[in-house]
Amino acid sequence: MKRQLCNDIYWVGALEWSKEFFHGHELSIRHGTSYNSYFIDDEKKVLIDLVRCSQHEDLFRHIEEHVKIEDLDILIINHAEPDHASSLPEILKRNPKLEIYVSRGGNISVTRHTPGVKQLNVVKTGDSINIGKRTLKFFEAQMLHWPDTMFTYCPEEKILFSADAFGQHFASSERFADEIDNKGLWYEAEKYFANILTLYSPQILRKIEEFQKLNWEVGIIAPAHGVCWRKNPAQIIEKYVEWASGKTSDSAVIIFDTIWGGTEKMARAIGRGLEENGISIKIFAAGAADLNNVMTEILSCKAIIVGCPTLNNGLMPTLMPFLEELRGLRFKNKIGAAFGTYGWSGECVKRIEEGLSNAQIELAADGFKCQFNPHEEDLQKCEELGREIAAKIKAG
Repeated sequence: MKRQLCNDIYWVGALEWSKEFFHGHELSIRHGTSYNSYFIDDEKKVLIDLVRCSQHEDLFRHIEEHVKIEDLDILIINHAEPDHASSLPEILKRNPKLEIYVSRGGNISVTRHTPGVKQLNVVKTGDSINIGKRTLKFFEAQMLHWPDTMFTYCPEEKILFSADAFGQHFASSERFADEIDNKGLWYEAEKYFANILTLYSPQILRKIEEFQKLNWEVGIIAPAHGVCWRKNPAQIIEKYVEWASGKTSDSAVIIFDTIWGGTEKMARAIGRGLEENGISIKIFAAGAADLNNVMTEILSCKAIIVGCPTLNNGLMPTLMPFLEELRGLRFKNKIGAAFGTYGWSGECVKRIEEGLSNAQIELAADGFKCQFNPHEEDLQKCEELGREIAAKIKAG
């Protein structure tokens, strides 16, 4: 495994190849993940970030390829969520005199997660420490993605240690993005942003603007998950700006569930109306689709069209998590519409429209519903709904 980022700076983290979910079951991951920790071998022996407590033996083994745990001088915790800092008690058992540097928010999160830790040095944007031949500078990066998040920058090596920002859930023996399959990598980077960071888009844009004003020359971005960026590292920053700005393409996502197949017929008819007018589509069956993958597709689409039968005067239970996730993530610049079938009462369209409105998604057309099984004239109306939404998409 390649672990050297540059002279005297090494990856010493841990990999979880087969992990399927993150944050409990909040986020599905298909490529495993990494917990990235970095060691700087200078006059001061510095460790940047830790790993999940279950992986601390790998961390210690990798560190001790360079230095004894007891001889580490400084630990910088850029972000104190347990996947990055829950091994802190284990390392303090071996080295209780370790100097620890945290942000102002980190002063709260570290002490709450690890009661009894007292030797914390609190730093803010503009602060720096000298470790010998190198200097480490700090930047408070709140809401990328926690209030405690900060970046650490080494100007001599032009490396930005960016915590969770610019990362991906991706387990790899390689350490750099240019060494692996970029298609899979970019999907995971987009999925990470869509499902974890979208809510904080306004703060992210402000923080990136503030960071860029520092004029720090960045040759390598070393995040806390996944691989590092060294060939044109600005490309991932540019993507964050694009995603956070709510830039959309001429595309639509259709989410449906069905009992006897009627709403699936309607979904496909709406899709035909969209495609006939040059709009690319993705159709997902709510009961089978991975919610996080759907949110990834929604990040850059313009329209979200949702449908299901009326059940118990409301919606199919499988559809509710999608509407709730849309509400929580607050995607920008989206339009939406609803459709469905019903037997007798017919509340489905109204309930879906309420869900879309709660997610701040503008309704682009009146919803459409039909009783029991859609007939040919109903499907023609669905195609017309697709054409109407396509026109709204193209109108911007």
